[in-house]
Amino acid sequence: MTIETTTSWVDTFNESLMRTMGQPLALLTHGRGAFVWDENEKEYLDFLAGIAVNSLGHAHPVLIDALTRQVSTLAHVSNYFSTRPQLQLAERLKRITGAGPAGRAYFCNSGAEANEAAFKLARLNSSPARPTIVSLKNSFHGRTMGALALTGKPDMQAPFEPLPGGVIHIDSTIEALEATIDDTVAALFLEPIKGEAGVINLPEGYLARARQLTEEHGVLLILDEIQTGVGRTGRWFNYEYAGILPDAVTIAKGMAGGVPIGSLVTFGWASDLFQRGMHGSTFGGNPLATAAANAVLGEIEERDLVGNAERRGIQLRDRIAALNSPLIGEIRGQGLLMGLGLTEPIALKLAAAAMDAGLIINAANESSIRMAPPLIIRDLEVDAFIARFTVALAAVGFPAAPTPASTPTTAPTTEGPA
Repeated sequence: MTIETTTSWVDTFNESLMRTMGQPLALLTHGRGAFVWDENEKEYLDFLAGIAVNSLGHAHPVLIDALTRQVSTLAHVSNYFSTRPQLQLAERLKRITGAGPAGRAYFCNSGAEANEAAFKLARLNSSPARPTIVSLKNSFHGRTMGALALTGKPDMQAPFEPLPGGVIHIDSTIEALEATIDDTVAALFLEPIKGEAGVINLPEGYLARARQLTEEHGVLLILDEIQTGVGRTGRWFNYEYAGILPDAVTIAKGMAGGVPIGSLVTFGWASDLFQRGMHGSTFGGNPLATAAANAVLGEIEERDLVGNAERRGIQLRDRIAALNSPLIGEIRGQGLLMGLGLTEPIALKLAAAAMDAGLIINAANESSIRMAPPLIIRDLEVDAFIARFTVALAAVGFPAAPTPASTPTTAPTTEGPA
């Protein structure tokens, strides 16, 4: 018996699921590429991609094939054993992160778990003389207890205090960084772009200065690239734009195209901090998840979807600017992680109007829209976005007003990856 024969799906959700999240926007039934459909067969252009997760969009044949083949042999073996997909993924991550031969990968099931492992790594570099872990105000690193302690959002933390100690949060300025990083600090946690805050870029030169200071004082530089990584910002990892390497990076979301997985990758001396028995996960690195990740990362590499993210990001930025809507005050982010700073606090209203127009975007807060479309988008999806977003802008009273001088795009107009 399906839920539709007894009650509405909304009632079932409200009666049967834990009250940890708001009511879902729709009941989705299937998807293909950058499009999804609900139970009424209404089509939506998915410009959120499961919050930067569905790198290859929906129902990609490469992912379907990899999962089908792997589940027909081994789906899970526990951490008492290894498998070829696990070993292959570890080597691949060492290569694409730049960690090199001295790097090591730890596998888990989510971004929050990856940051929990990174929190433990930070504690392994601490001592009575070096007790402090530094994170940023208005940052987000997850909802588990250690990750929440790193998260710089007091409203999220308050119901669960006391949280693990030793963490301080500083302003996202180079001046605050220089005033804080010294020999008493064990680790510095950073999001290169603050995704949950509304896609907020760090100041120019911030990561380079952070790398200089942490190296000078023996501080671990741990970068949370859960939302920015895996090609989303036009590089495999956002720190490449700064020309640096961290001591550790956390990865999740887009790595396996929708199959739950997370990883902590360590570089150089940080790879020697964890010893046997200090951490683990029953499901971490299982063959099904790692086979999925290998398939997704292989397709991203083979089809140059990292380059596509860079090109399409430029194209989208120019096309949105050309709309000349008075509601759009700022375009933030990089590549296909994009934030729109609104001139009025109506982001929720705009996101709802977009849903009505068949477009999925996210109101990160009252004045910010977040977008993270699949890395596979082409001219077709960019054009569809502009058409549907224009309808949404008009619906909230801030219509597009393109001028003759507007340039629609600076990116190639040929079709990109399918």
